[in-house]
Amino acid sequence: MKGLYTILLLIVSNVFMTFAWYGQLKLPEVVPSSKDWPLVFIILLSWGIALIEYFFMIPANRIGAAVNGGPFNLIQLKVIQEAISLIVFTTIVITVFKTETFRWNHIASFLFIVAAVYFAFKK
Repeated sequence: MKGLYTILLLIVSNVFMTFAWYGQLKLPEVVPSSKDWPLVFIILLSWGIALIEYFFMIPANRIGAAVNGGPFNLIQLKVIQEAISLIVFTTIVITVFKTETFRWNHIASFLFIVAAVYFAFKK
């Protein structure tokens, strides 16, 4: 069950992080006046979103890490996080931003990431 909680928390965490890092690129469409906002304000806004992300990421790492009784060693935890990050990012870019086309080379690269997860768990 700790593994499932870890993965769910990582998914939520990565949704917030994707918007913290890339949401400001979509902001002018939603709030046209944001084009005139100072960069420091955009940075602080992103940091605020990233702070929310940490409320999910830190518990995910604590629950999931074997050093705390979780099911994953640190390398496995990081590889899972990276795979989730790319899946969440791609989903948001395709559904929210709608600026990218998902092509065969993206699928190939994701298959390599899935292979990386597999090999990270191989004994």
